[in-house]
Amino acid sequence: MTPRVLVTGAAGMLGRDVAAAAAGRGWACAALTHAELDITDAAAVRTTVRDRAPQVIFNCAAWTRVDDAEEHEAAALALNADGPGNLAAAARDAGARLIHLSTDYVFDGRARRPYVESDPTGPTSAYGRTKLAGEHAVLSASPEHLVVRTAWLFGAGRANFVTFVLDCARSGRPIPAIEDQFGCPTYSVHLAHKLLDLAFGDRGGVFHEAAASHCSRLEFSQAILAAAGLRATITPTLRATQAADRPAWSVLASERDDEPLPSWREGLAAFLAEAPR
Repeated sequence: MTPRVLVTGAAGMLGRDVAAAAAGRGWACAALTHAELDITDAAAVRTTVRDRAPQVIFNCAAWTRVDDAEEHEAAALALNADGPGNLAAAARDAGARLIHLSTDYVFDGRARRPYVESDPTGPTSAYGRTKLAGEHAVLSASPEHLVVRTAWLFGAGRANFVTFVLDCARSGRPIPAIEDQFGCPTYSVHLAHKLLDLAFGDRGGVFHEAAASHCSRLEFSQAILAAAGLRATITPTLRATQAADRPAWSVLASERDDEPLPSWREGLAAFLAEAPR
């Protein structure tokens, strides 16, 4: 039987990649943009899930503007917590599974070893608080649902840190790069395929799925330029210059998955091989 899946936030970077990966496997995939389904509308969510009858829902819809969330936390909460709660309840009632995307920003960044799924959370930003609230809403609806935390996503179709560095270099602008923030830059295509691998497994709960290596934003900037064969001025900066507090250390590892994603260098090479010049 052909798997039936639904993707929300399908106009975004990860949503597009999940839909493409599902289609590539021959799955029946309904890919819905925000204009087609506003996940904060509980009635619309219930109707869509009932009519589409997916076996698995991938929630890639989210408020991702970290700095803006500081002034608009209620709006971010609606999309990052209320919306996932609506999807989780509708999926549970329809006998479907929800796979919800979360973030490394649910941690406070004070650790000096990779965070695993069982580590205590402690977000320090409005964005992190709203994403953690979304995790709670999803898992309280059903233990069969999955929350997948990832980090520093980059890929095609949407602006991200890699495209920012490339655009700066090609236009002759200096590149501000934070030197005191460490994480796992994760290629969205690699993550998309991992999400599909998890879709019909027998385990629910929290999973960490990020690149199997880490670096600072500064090191990542240098690697992007080197891999793309570009030269530019990099200006080291500090986290304190940003409006929202970001974890200094948000390296993720998994105690539940022994098949980690490829390294961020492999992801960067794959992205640049596909990106238009």
